[in-house]
Amino acid sequence: MSHIMRLRSQRTIRRPVAVSGCGYWSGCANRVEFHPAPAGTGVVFVRADLDPPVRIPASIESRVEANNRTNLSASGAQVHMVEHVLSALAGLEIDCCLVRVHGEEMPGLDGSSQAFVEALDAAGIEHLAAPLEPVVVEDILRVGDHSAWNEASPPLFPGLSIDYELDYGPGPIGRQQHALRMTPASYREELAAARTFISAADAEGLRGAGLGLAVATRDLLVFGPDGPIDNSLRWGDECVRHKMLDVVGDLALAGRPIHGHVRAHRSGHRLNAALVAALLGRCRMRASA
Repeated sequence: MSHIMRLRSQRTIRRPVAVSGCGYWSGCANRVEFHPAPAGTGVVFVRADLDPPVRIPASIESRVEANNRTNLSASGAQVHMVEHVLSALAGLEIDCCLVRVHGEEMPGLDGSSQAFVEALDAAGIEHLAAPLEPVVVEDILRVGDHSAWNEASPPLFPGLSIDYELDYGPGPIGRQQHALRMTPASYREELAAARTFISAADAEGLRGAGLGLAVATRDLLVFGPDGPIDNSLRWGDECVRHKMLDVVGDLALAGRPIHGHVRAHRSGHRLNAALVAALLGRCRMRASA
């Protein structure tokens, strides 16, 4: 398998950059500051609004159960909806970064990772004098059931590739499929601008529960019977592309890049995390054998 492994050094950013906005569900403002970090740091969120500040590693061990998003917790503090921040970092192959935040929920922005990508591109990339140690998938591993699943198999290309099938049945979202060999260029061009989507009925349910009160239909893709309300699609298959964006972010909870081919059918954050946990568990078993 070594003939298709792509080896590189760990990477961070050259200078600090920041992105500000309000959380979708809480409506609270937050400032996300990306800072360079030394080799071996990984990605660590820092709750700078707390005294003393609390560090929350972006790892599968930090993940806490949440509906429709990825939340992390450590030392009694949490960060919410981190998948788009993590997706931007992983998509651009930035391995080490301190992410200082000033609130619990990450900014929703336009529902994509585009603003984070633009900030990180402006910061520039710094190569670190330490090798990268990816998780290399050596055999097929599947989580889920017949209705929704994730599967990892040995790499088809150097690095990661993803093939996602979305199926919402009859309706404006319908069934969509997209496959992509992940590189920083392909991530920028084909995934970064894909936005969060939700049905009008689910949006009303959230608002009834007091969530998302500051979010309008122009802020993300809200689907009515005839398609997006007060909005237009950036791609005909934007919904499946956003699901892939989420997969990239959730796989980053492995703490190092995954080299393999990931197939997903109707999966979400919970199954994405289950796949990471299963892959790391298998790596630990091999290491101890």
